[in-house]
Amino acid sequence: MDVFEAIRTKRAVRRFAERPLPEDATRAILNAGRQAQSSKNSQPWQFIAISDRATLKQLAECGTYAGHLAGAALGVALVAPETDPEMRPWIMFDIGQAAAHMQLAAWELGIGSCIATIYEPEKAREVLGIPADHRLDVALSFGYPAADVQLDRPPRPGGRRSYDEVVHQNRW
Repeated sequence: MDVFEAIRTKRAVRRFAERPLPEDATRAILNAGRQAQSSKNSQPWQFIAISDRATLKQLAECGTYAGHLAGAALGVALVAPETDPEMRPWIMFDIGQAAAHMQLAAWELGIGSCIATIYEPEKAREVLGIPADHRLDVALSFGYPAADVQLDRPPRPGGRRSYDEVVHQNRW
């Protein structure tokens, strides 16, 4: 699959088959995140790969829309250092790039994913043993899509704004 096809066809998958991921797929996904670009090559991330079902269920309770983590074969917590508030947006941008790399790599392997916002970071810190000088704002769920997930359906009408609505040439 080429990158443009992966971007065009990628879907958020929130329901997963009860099937573990092979170790080589897990490593490929995590390695894709590790290889993402970052501001000044700072690589501010740490990844916690979670396959323990009880831990995934606990983490799923740390965000209003994080329930899909409970059914995932793999959860990945994207952990970043606590930092000066002025640097926070750049670190989150870098974390987002790592997340996108992991999700696209998974999609190429036939593995679905979805992002989860962690609204209770202190609870997540306890669940995962995250040091006090780091924080967790987002996690990803990964797994083979459940049989009833319709991956080949066309995008919904109005699902994405048109090119002309979002692209401006040279000036607004």
